Amino acid sequence: MGASTILEMKNIEKEYFGNKVLKGVNLTVKAGEIHALLGENGAGKSTLMNILFGMPVIHSTGGFNGEVVFDGQPVELKSPKEAMEIGIGMVHQEFMLIPGFTVTENIKLNREITKHNVFSRIFGSSLMSLDMEQMNKDARKALDTLGIGIDEWMKIAGLPVGYMQFVEIAREIDKSNVKLLVFDEPTAVLTESEADTLLEAMKKIAAAGIAILFITHRLDEVMSVANQITILRDGELVASLKKEETNVMQLAELMVGRKVEKVKKEKEVDRERKEEIIMKIRNLEVMMPGEEVKGIDLDIKNGEIIGIGGLAGQGKIGIANGIMGLYPSTGEVELAGKKIELNNPKASLNNGLAFVSEDRRGVGLLLDTSIELNIAITAMQNKKKFLKRFLCFDQMDGRKIREHAVKMIEDLDIRCRGPQQITRRLSGGNQQKVCIARALTMEPNVLFVSEPTRGIDIGAKKLVLDLLVKLNREFGMTIVMTSSELGELRSICDRIAVVTEGKIECILDPDASDADFGLAMAGGYKKVHSKEAV
Repeated sequence: MGASTILEMKNIEKEYFGNKVLKGVNLTVKAGEIHALLGENGAGKSTLMNILFGMPVIHSTGGFNGEVVFDGQPVELKSPKEAMEIGIGMVHQEFMLIPGFTVTENIKLNREITKHNVFSRIFGSSLMSLDMEQMNKDARKALDTLGIGIDEWMKIAGLPVGYMQFVEIAREIDKSNVKLLVFDEPTAVLTESEADTLLEAMKKIAAAGIAILFITHRLDEVMSVANQITILRDGELVASLKKEETNVMQLAELMVGRKVEKVKKEKEVDRERKEEIIMKIRNLEVMMPGEEVKGIDLDIKNGEIIGIGGLAGQGKIGIANGIMGLYPSTGEVELAGKKIELNNPKASLNNGLAFVSEDRRGVGLLLDTSIELNIAITAMQNKKKFLKRFLCFDQMDGRKIREHAVKMIEDLDIRCRGPQQITRRLSGGNQQKVCIARALTMEPNVLFVSEPTRGIDIGAKKLVLDLLVKLNREFGMTIVMTSSELGELRSICDRIAVVTEGKIECILDPDASDADFGLAMAGGYKKVHSKEAV
């Protein structure tokens, strides 16, 4: 083993109750290297990282076979604490932040800096005070390394999910002994500009000699920053390649074992394009931290898929959240001629709107509840569906809930063990389908879908996008899709509204030029085209 190698995982095997999920996997990572680990959901990436990080789930299910060598020494890690002590850090998909604490307090949690005060000098070090000045300086340094401008004194509660991800990462790079950092889908909750900022920060971290294991589904990011790429499929090592030896399409094919095709929006020659306006939005302002909307006007046509795009923090996420009453809003919204009361989620739901949130795990799902209850609960609470009267009381109608859930599971092709399975145990793509199933159960006139493919693998992305196209083309549902993935918007939308600085810069046809989309994202479309008109 070369002197520069920081991690070797040799012939790793793991079984869960007779099901072999890792089949002799080898992984080698060098100091200062960005090593991408790719694979669809269920390929074995998370299990491999759980072994590396000494997670209890590995040891409580019989351990594993194989050898882990870290910094030249064989190790048998029994807990995350042991992993952190030898210099392994991990940024998880699920946030491990305390909402009531500040950014600094979360970054320095369990590594607080203390200083003497009058009482500690007399009665002992147990009465020492927190050195908030130094802790804030350290937090600021970590945040600046990531290129993120949030204030270190802000509370975590209320921050956009993208900023929460940066705080998670800042906490890891603040540690002084880190030799290897595992980034598990770090850009899944970030928009394009935020992701670019993070990728630049990763390069700086690697240049300082820290190795990075980069788990992601965004293959363009892999080609942008990775030095080495390892691909898993069905628990087996498929390939280990240098970036220069491959390309995006080959990586996609290696991951899924088949050629990946783009989602195509079928052109309906015999279908007259509907021009009826189903929703009017006028002077909408939304006070969503980090995604403020500053007065937009937008007409949504009946039966269309309209996309809402834009860079991070420009306000695109705030539009659906404001209309659905999740953040304070002003302005006017009309649906089919009827005014929708703002700042009232129940009114939005009861008047024919439904919402699939960008925060799937935080807002969209009851993770420790069954699939069937997740699908039914909103309609049960707001439309009194799936209830039966017993004496003077309403009770859940378990039979109707089960029948409806089984139908949704079949119609949406939700891969699960059955309607009673706990939602937390589904893959990201199938969790997203449960969110969509719950929204469809409300029988909406307009479906708002925010970041529908965030954090799911390349194969599941196509399935979710195909589902949205099916809902629109076959059932005539009007869909408003907010996404940071411009390519996805262009693949299925009829029109795309680009938001900059809280306002709509322009509305483009999906076939518009890359230059026009670039100008719109940068806020220069109106300026350039107004000059051309003159």
